[in-house]
Amino acid sequence: MQSPSRGSSDRLRSIARAGAILGLALACYWPALQGSLVWDDASHVTRPGLQSWAGLGRIWTSTRATEQYYPVVHSAFWLEHRLWGDATLGYHLANVALHALACCLLMAVLQRLGSLRQRSAPDSPEGGRAQAAGLPAHAAALAAVLFAVHPVCVESVAWISEQKNTLSLVFYLLAAMAYLDFRKGGRPRRYLLASGLFLLALATKSVTASLPAALLVALWWATGKVSWRRDGVALAPWFLAAIAAGLLTAWVEHAVIGASGAPFDVSAGQRLLLAARDVWFYLGKLLWPGRLLFFYPRWNVPLESAGWYGYLAASIALTAALFFARRRCRGPLAAWLFFVGSLLPALGFFNVYPFLFSYVADHFQYLASLGVFSAAAIGIAGGLSRLGPAGRSAGWGATGLLVAALVLRSNSQSREYRDAGTLYRAILAGNPASWKAHELLGDELSADPSRTREALEQFAQAVDLKPDDAEAQNNLGSMLLRAPGQEAGATGHFELAAQYGPFMAEPHLNLANIWARTPGRTAAALEEYRQALRLSPNLVAAHYGAANALSGVPGAESAAISEYERTLGLDPGNVPARVNLAAVLARVPGREAQSLANYAEVLRSHPGLAPVHYDLAIELSRLPGRADDAIAEYLEALRIDPGFADAHKNVGLEYARKGLMDKAEFHWRRALQINPGYADIRARLQLLDEARARPTQP
Repeated sequence: MQSPSRGSSDRLRSIARAGAILGLALACYWPALQGSLVWDDASHVTRPGLQSWAGLGRIWTSTRATEQYYPVVHSAFWLEHRLWGDATLGYHLANVALHALACCLLMAVLQRLGSLRQRSAPDSPEGGRAQAAGLPAHAAALAAVLFAVHPVCVESVAWISEQKNTLSLVFYLLAAMAYLDFRKGGRPRRYLLASGLFLLALATKSVTASLPAALLVALWWATGKVSWRRDGVALAPWFLAAIAAGLLTAWVEHAVIGASGAPFDVSAGQRLLLAARDVWFYLGKLLWPGRLLFFYPRWNVPLESAGWYGYLAASIALTAALFFARRRCRGPLAAWLFFVGSLLPALGFFNVYPFLFSYVADHFQYLASLGVFSAAAIGIAGGLSRLGPAGRSAGWGATGLLVAALVLRSNSQSREYRDAGTLYRAILAGNPASWKAHELLGDELSADPSRTREALEQFAQAVDLKPDDAEAQNNLGSMLLRAPGQEAGATGHFELAAQYGPFMAEPHLNLANIWARTPGRTAAALEEYRQALRLSPNLVAAHYGAANALSGVPGAESAAISEYERTLGLDPGNVPARVNLAAVLARVPGREAQSLANYAEVLRSHPGLAPVHYDLAIELSRLPGRADDAIAEYLEALRIDPGFADAHKNVGLEYARKGLMDKAEFHWRRALQINPGYADIRARLQLLDEARARPTQP
């Protein structure tokens, strides 16, 4: 039985280790804490349409509501948005905290496995004194530290979107701890807790589907055997849940995200060679994290795979060697199986959207790297425990220097995430052929009107590198629209974007907007708006554009009104849509009251809009008995904008109809001062002047 003082001492050591790990993580990621959104972060940080309670429901019930159907992580983003809104510091701190927590949980899982191993085989070559001296206290802590500071983790921790990785790993390790506790004590509540945590992990990121297999490997390493009767039965439901989650993710990637078509056409044999190539790439980055890139060069599998048989042969040879050495030392084989098994979803056997840019990414091995870090830590601690005091001190000193070097390297790597432009330029410095990085940098530059030329150059390079890149074609067309006289060239790029991106609504919307401004092309505009809405039924800009186009077609008022109403249903605060709806309603006999109600609705929320007061005044002037109301609205428009020449002119006309010629003359003369081009008003004033000049009859 453990004494109270010993228990208190252990708790203090645990708290100290957790604090040290958090400190190391902050040292690594400090440069990224103030980082802005990059790439698809805006699709993960909860967008306005999902920020309500109803939006939270959609996160769980719709596979198309979010970037990927991972409802737990998107619920976490929903909660975080309620806490700190769009402030990126909160999201970055959350990611660092989750990463540090995962490190502490890794330490706890390894300690539990070490306890099992020590009890099962204290005299084995891997057990006994070496284990007692190193595994629980030092090896587990070292594994956690290596994971905390290694640069390959930067992409997962510094990139807000990859809270999928950090949060899912927390659930993954909590589920593993709960299962090991259940296995030790056999309490059903522990098993139910473990199962619930595993389901949360799957709903955060389905890469955690490897957990039941990983537990079997870990238990085999710890005890030298697997009880299929005990663990196989208990984990069977987990395997079924893992398969279901994997199939759902594969369907979403294919049917919703678009991971299909020619870019993913690779034969089964080539996929096997690609998988072997990937494994050694990832292992190499763990052993030597030199140049790390957000987008690595994309291999041309059909052309390059013939030279990859060496990677496959090396994989088979290493697996065989570790298998035959398992009786003497199980750890390396267990670590290898964990590493490769956890990488399996990202090895190319299943299509995922990022394969369009590269077949490898650092965040793909965030979970898998735990096996290598654990094996390395156990090996270092076990080896040092066999040395004398001086050797152990020197060895741990060298290990400390390694950790310090990794901290510095991670700190340097996280600087690339300070802002999107810095990240995209870092990609291009190491991978200038990355068409996606050119496209993203063009997007970033296009937000600054003074950098239009630079944005055009980036989009042009993206199109040169990948002519069938629909997004780059569409963006290049959008930038050309900003340049005078380039509309014809823009049209061609939008047409190519529509051709290469059959599921993209934006090129059709852009074409529609061009045709809507072109005399005689209203029918073509309406057809493009219909195409955009077929692909994206809730695209507000397409409903609004179609409504505007229809409003100019004689006899199409009802259709225009319907489109304006759909626009407002999706975007109730759309002021231009409500104003235009009011104007069209005013043209339909019997709907004048609805027109006035819409103008009033706009002015309730935006009372300072002089043009809306002016439009309302025009409509009121057409109604019997509303002349005074019309004058009041004209005067309100002039109070807001005293230089509103048309309002001066029209209110003068209203005063003239009422016989108030002094007031009419005042406003007409003011109108001419602002805009001398009112010939009719000049004529009216001339008549007034002539009338005054006539001699009065005695």
